[in-house]
Amino acid sequence: MKVFIYIALFSLSLLSCKKEEVIPAMNLDEPYELDIPAGFPSPVIPEDNLLTKYRVVLGKKLFFEKALSKNYTLSCASCHHPSRAFSDTVSLSIGTEGRTGIRNSPSLANLAYKNSFFMDGGIPTLELQVNAPLEDHNEMNINILAVTERLEKKEEYITMSKKAYGREIGPFVITRALAAFERTLISGNSDFDKFQAGNIAALSLSQKRGKDLFFSNRTNCSSCHSGFNFTDNSFQSIGLYPNYADSGRMRITLNEADRNKFVVPSLRNVAVTKPYMHDGSLANLEEVIDFFNSGGHLSANKSNLVRPLNLSIQEKRDLINFLNSLTDNEFLNNKEYKP
Repeated sequence: MKVFIYIALFSLSLLSCKKEEVIPAMNLDEPYELDIPAGFPSPVIPEDNLLTKYRVVLGKKLFFEKALSKNYTLSCASCHHPSRAFSDTVSLSIGTEGRTGIRNSPSLANLAYKNSFFMDGGIPTLELQVNAPLEDHNEMNINILAVTERLEKKEEYITMSKKAYGREIGPFVITRALAAFERTLISGNSDFDKFQAGNIAALSLSQKRGKDLFFSNRTNCSSCHSGFNFTDNSFQSIGLYPNYADSGRMRITLNEADRNKFVVPSLRNVAVTKPYMHDGSLANLEEVIDFFNSGGHLSANKSNLVRPLNLSIQEKRDLINFLNSLTDNEFLNNKEYKP
């Protein structure tokens, strides 16, 4: 039986919420149309949080709002930088009172396509995910009710909440608006995508060689990093350590078969999301390729796909160059994602 620790915390916080006054919808605005890249499916949007322009604008404002942290020093964007594909620049992010988190902050690109959240898959929806960093002692360290009290004092949030959701600002609106904005963070216009669309000049010769290696049985990279988003969303142990300090998905399932397993990350924009791994222990792509080339360490539940590759110096360089071709500069510089 799966144990969803974060969900339990979230549910307890909502039990203490004051009853929100539901106001008749006031101009819910026109729908927000997602720009779906070629080859991408349309994401499933929850019926109770369909995308509208007001909801996305409100979510964006909340994403950059420092009142969401205990001492007004951090916003969501403090650990998820737009120019870094909404990832952080350090191994472990620093929380609102100087404490460090326990895992590396991942990219938020293409969250609309995920069916579980956090590296251990402990939360099933984006709306539920929002509350976890707020109440985490090492991160924002604040109850969502305290956030509500702060935002209730700001006229712009009162007005925007009514326009977006037809109700007063509160936990319902905060979680859903942030989720709405995050669902718009879709990335799929890299040089690799242009090559796939028929522009054979979009990749260099080295990148083409790296692409062939990536999708080959020799490396097995694409066995897990597959599909339009370069992930099969499975949980795998790669043998990063002989003995892991973090038990990974086992923290959620309590199943020994899940020890040391973490979700397979998307490789889109991977060149700008360093450092890597669940704990940010590998500083750059060179270290990542060297690790996989070595075959990793013997450890519990290690995937049999991770084994010595015996890559040459040129082959390693080709793979890195290919990974660089997955960078979507249009996404990184999109003004719609910045304050």
